[in-house]
Amino acid sequence: MELKSLTSPDLVFVDENFKSKNEAISFLVNKLYENGKVTSEKSFFQAVLDREKLSPTGFEGGLAIPHGKSNVVKEASFAVATVKQPITDWESIDPNNQVKLIFLLAIPESESGSTHLNVLSELVTRLTDETYKQRLISSKDRMELFNNLDADEVKVTSNEMKLNKTILAVTACPAGIAHTYMAAEALVKAGNELGVKVFVEKQGANGIEDRHSAERLKMADAVIFANDVAIKDEERFSHLPKVKTTVATPLKNAKSLIEKAVKLSETESKGEYKSTSNGEGMEDSGKKTWQIEMKDSLLTGISYMIPIIIAGGMTLTAAVFIAQAFGLQDLYQSEGSWLWYLRQLGGGLLGQLMVPVLAAYMAYSIADKPALGPGFAAGLAANLIGSGFLGGMLGGLLAGYFMKWLKKTVQPKGTFAGFVSFWIYPVVGTLVVGSIMLLIVGEPLAWINVSLTNWLDGLSGTSNALILGAVIGAMVSTDLGGPVNKAAYAFCIASMANGNFVPYATFASVKMVSAFSVTGATVLGKELFNKEEKEIGKQTWLLGLAGITEGAIPFAISDPLRVLSSFIIGSMVTGAIVAYYGIELSVPGAGIFSLGLLDGQPILLAGLIWLGAALIGEWVKGTGTLTHQIMEMAMDQSNGVGQSGPKETSGPKEPEPQVG
Repeated sequence: MELKSLTSPDLVFVDENFKSKNEAISFLVNKLYENGKVTSEKSFFQAVLDREKLSPTGFEGGLAIPHGKSNVVKEASFAVATVKQPITDWESIDPNNQVKLIFLLAIPESESGSTHLNVLSELVTRLTDETYKQRLISSKDRMELFNNLDADEVKVTSNEMKLNKTILAVTACPAGIAHTYMAAEALVKAGNELGVKVFVEKQGANGIEDRHSAERLKMADAVIFANDVAIKDEERFSHLPKVKTTVATPLKNAKSLIEKAVKLSETESKGEYKSTSNGEGMEDSGKKTWQIEMKDSLLTGISYMIPIIIAGGMTLTAAVFIAQAFGLQDLYQSEGSWLWYLRQLGGGLLGQLMVPVLAAYMAYSIADKPALGPGFAAGLAANLIGSGFLGGMLGGLLAGYFMKWLKKTVQPKGTFAGFVSFWIYPVVGTLVVGSIMLLIVGEPLAWINVSLTNWLDGLSGTSNALILGAVIGAMVSTDLGGPVNKAAYAFCIASMANGNFVPYATFASVKMVSAFSVTGATVLGKELFNKEEKEIGKQTWLLGLAGITEGAIPFAISDPLRVLSSFIIGSMVTGAIVAYYGIELSVPGAGIFSLGLLDGQPILLAGLIWLGAALIGEWVKGTGTLTHQIMEMAMDQSNGVGQSGPKETSGPKEPEPQVG
């Protein structure tokens, strides 16, 4: 990048006298206005001051880079000034910094993505060269300073690698712009000077850049986390000694951080690298295979959805239980009452927020931040067409892969980079994905739901309760929260409205079975499951208590035919038992608290049958799940895979912070 193309001699000033930071900024803003770079001096000055409130723009060694993004900026540009007397009131990363050199960047709002980053990155790269910076500060007049902007730099030469050490680093700041890239540059430069290999992953506004490969993670000796926000996929570095600090520290003393990391690698041995999202399932190019990418996407979505499910389910259950326990049914139904609001809060989390969160973070896992908007839109569309969990899954994958293609096809470069990142990606992604979900996916799923509900209506007229209970049980576990499950739910609610409370009691009991079976299987057969599966198993029993089936999905997708078949058989057994004994439940959404709300038999007997049926079904499902794992491990061993223990699969990609 030619820096002179972004300024002019009329925007270059030497040996100015400024008494304060605000006076310096005001002067440079005025010059940008006089030279036609901004249309409103007052508005741009306020934009720069607003940015100053977020974090220091003073650095070290006499440098300050204030900047502002605003719609009043006509084109990306900067003004630069040196000062006679150092400015001492400029908030800086180095508290002792006395500013002698000021670059004021003016960036149009539409280019606040890549243009901003490119200019900052170029400036930081050059100004980390002390010789280059001193050449600018010592310029005698404006033309000399202007020409020195692009003068041949003294290259920072890498010392011969005196130490046979490889240090990884990750930088991340809240805005994901300036400090992320400056800290990375400082660490690389310090590594070159010390003769240490340093590789830096930037987790910035455009997602993860220069992601550490599996090969690099294996050969690394230590890692430096320079961050003010949570590190994404931090589990990748679990085997390495760690130095943790703020993102500003490398700008002040990057060498000491690297020296500390080197010393730590000598005193603390690193562990064995275990593949997560960069090991098994990776192609030679270092990219995930599509199978692993899809599974990681689903696990990521579920990991962010689980807190929503638990919070919503238990809030709704609390509202129902309070209404039943204290005879407040009228208050529960009275719009605007506190109990009605509590009911709406729980129902809103489950009915409105759960699926969009799932779809958004599935899309995020595939295509990073640009996919969040289209992902939320896909989840909202899934709610609108009544496609439930499976619709959200489909929408999340659709949004993720479409945005991945769009990012590859329409890359944010040049003048319109910001326009592409902040307008093209979210708008085009939302319109395309939302239209497909609403206009193409909606009709088939709606037809499936209506057809299944009508079929169940016909079945309910028979005298054989065993068949109805078994069918409801099978439907609940066929797609674990998808259209088939939702059709069974709609039928049970409709039956309840008509005074038949047996179907919903069956539905409520069956809903606990899948989650219980997953927990039981992972507890009894620990050696058969990997770390991620065991962690999921620890959580799903809680979901089961709330009547939530979705926690079992990660197990079902590993081998749908065998795992789902065991789920369905177990659920059919549970459903048949509950329906046969005529257990009734007139309160939806109560989960395990339904034990105190059952009818159709004496309360203790009803509770024993209802919960006992769920446990019997859990035993059937758990046995099937364990059998599947044993068979899969036997097959792996016969093929020479997994001799040292349970298989390792990739875990979820969790954007900040980890949940569950």
